[in-house]
Amino acid sequence: MRPEDLLPIGEVARRAGLATSAVRYYEREGLVQGERSSGGQRRYPRNVLRRLAFIRAAQNVGLSLEEVRSALTALPDGRTPTPADWARLSHTWRARLDEQIAGLTALRDGLTSCIGCGCLSLSRCALSNPDDSAGNSGSGARYLPPALRRPRARIVEGPPAMSPDEHAVPATVR
Repeated sequence: MRPEDLLPIGEVARRAGLATSAVRYYEREGLVQGERSSGGQRRYPRNVLRRLAFIRAAQNVGLSLEEVRSALTALPDGRTPTPADWARLSHTWRARLDEQIAGLTALRDGLTSCIGCGCLSLSRCALSNPDDSAGNSGSGARYLPPALRRPRARIVEGPPAMSPDEHAVPATVR
């Protein structure tokens, strides 16, 4: 690849809507690959923008960084992923997303009826948990739909910004 075909880290970060420290973090985690110029500056192929968009989209739907890494290893090296590549990956998450949507819908509908029921009585409330009776069935929010009780990945703060004008890396799911 010719040097003029590579984008500097600042341009990649700007176009991807990320801080440069986030791009470096994703590179350290092996999610994107760059190379160094003769002056030591990080440079990236243009297709890294699609990979970064994919990482953000995957995290927005609740995938852990490990799941994102696994998915990205299925993508081809040396060429821009095709729509068929992306469709194959996203298909594997369809059931999970449908489950999350159903859980969120149930939560929304339950809260609407609870708030709107007008009973104003905890003794008749479906969400009330007197004497922590729900604790007998396990930890966590037991009245939430199962899809919304799935153990979440640990939230880890990324590395600090490298310069005063860079933003800190957003919390990243691991």
